[in-house]
Amino acid sequence: MDIYKRLDRKLVHKGKIIDLYEDTVAIPNGNVAKWDFIGHKGAAAVVPVTADGRILMVHQYRNALDRETLEIPAGGRDSVDEPYIDCAARELEEETGYKPEKENLEFLISLRTTVAFCNERIDVFVAKDLKPSHQHLDEDEFIDVEAFTIDELLERIYSGKMQDAKTISSLLAYKVKYQA
Repeated sequence: MDIYKRLDRKLVHKGKIIDLYEDTVAIPNGNVAKWDFIGHKGAAAVVPVTADGRILMVHQYRNALDRETLEIPAGGRDSVDEPYIDCAARELEEETGYKPEKENLEFLISLRTTVAFCNERIDVFVAKDLKPSHQHLDEDEFIDVEAFTIDELLERIYSGKMQDAKTISSLLAYKVKYQA
């Protein structure tokens, strides 16, 4: 059986969130290919459900799209050793101002965002029994929080108004698991 073999990985750029590499790979036909690879520490996201069953969503500006998006709360791990559940709890409180009890965070789904060139993994949790706290936004974050029913969010997905892959897949998984 022919296999792929990475021959080299060169760091091209070390960034705040990602690292960009150029990989040299031997491919099954005997040729050598150069491929881009983006290294990421991983992230966690949360579907936060209020006592009345609404889902807290965050409005925030995304530079890559040059516009504001509507997403579930999410953020990157502080290190590759940080447990995903700890990251999820931290990001939920930082972005929404609601604090989950860790025992009330239930694993929902694990996502690989862009398998062709990036190793980013996002573990998604569902949070219930939320306790009011306060936002701890980064200096460059400006986030508004709004609650929606799952049906309102599904309408935004199917009308094309919502396009964030982690949010769409997480909300659909939530709907199937908790409301089917």
